[in-house]
Amino acid sequence: MPRTGYSKGEKIIALSRRVIIDADACPKNVKDIVSTLTAAYAWEMVTVASFKHSIEGTHRHITVGDESQAVDLAVINLAKRGDIVVTQDWGLAAVLLGKGARVVSPSGRIYQDEKMDFLLEERHLKAKVRRAGGRTRGPAARLKKDDERFGCVLERLLKEEVNG
Repeated sequence: MPRTGYSKGEKIIALSRRVIIDADACPKNVKDIVSTLTAAYAWEMVTVASFKHSIEGTHRHITVGDESQAVDLAVINLAKRGDIVVTQDWGLAAVLLGKGARVVSPSGRIYQDEKMDFLLEERHLKAKVRRAGGRTRGPAARLKKDDERFGCVLERLLKEEVNG
């Protein structure tokens, strides 16, 4: 966590921009891409996951309990204007956009305020079908082109934030 004060002999931790990952269901390739790009652009990488997930790396990691929405609440509390957050959770994305964060899915979709009502309505309808015993289509298998698209989109967002 960035600090504003320091004791003699301590390094000053600069306020930095971060890429925060909702890491519970995030593909490993996406975390690797974020790690590479955050290092290249001198951004901090932060992962948030429940203790049931093993997240390795040299980046900052926040472990939370396995309660429903624990990861989402931690990401919401951590995120600030100018951060970039990686999540596939449309509800979480809507809240984060309201906080001024940029939000991108692991497939490279940049979430936008104008489209959130439609996505949340779609999520509601799919949940309604599942509650009634129906089935909805899951995500397509992840392909190399998904990793390439995500990398290009994240790099573009990093450059936009750096150049203001």
